[in-house]
Amino acid sequence: MNRATVVTEALSLLDEVGLENVSTRRLAQRLGVEQPSLYYHFRTKKDLLAAMAEAAMAPHAGAPLPAPEDDWREWFLENTRSFRRTLLLRRDGARLHAGSVPTGDLDRIRRKMTFLVTSGVPERDAQMAMLAAGRYTVGSVLEEQADTGHGAVTERPADVPEIDHESAFEAGLALILGGLVQRTEAAGSQAACPPSR
Repeated sequence: MNRATVVTEALSLLDEVGLENVSTRRLAQRLGVEQPSLYYHFRTKKDLLAAMAEAAMAPHAGAPLPAPEDDWREWFLENTRSFRRTLLLRRDGARLHAGSVPTGDLDRIRRKMTFLVTSGVPERDAQMAMLAAGRYTVGSVLEEQADTGHGAVTERPADVPEIDHESAFEAGLALILGGLVQRTEAAGSQAACPPSR
């Protein structure tokens, strides 16, 4: 048994029983070991959950980084969609990810930020837009997984329409991008027209 095996089995357990039912006791039973042996790899359950969250993000973390010739608007949309798809791969993926700290992909984050700034997006706006898009995505997936997951309420009042989660997500994402485009264009206009004396 090694660290990677523990994380893989913990993610499989997550998919089977949901985040609230993942425990070191259950995981030890699944691995056929005594519970204290897990502490050799993870001192606390919090450490285990952090490793699970990082491993669960592997599909997004392995997505291609932007190239200098890419259109930053299209890249921003696809990067956010990739994040959503990855969160949806795991049961309670959004809950697992919420509050986690990106430790393994800091270089990738820096490269994404550099791409946006080099493309003309003001640095502060690029930072806030990436943060807003990330939090928006986690919140959207959290609602979607609560609505469609295990134990979800299936009956709706007749006057409450069913939500098309993907369409709703795309509409909100378009609004975030629209605001960022507007701020970027305004900053470009100011830079092109220096104040007169």
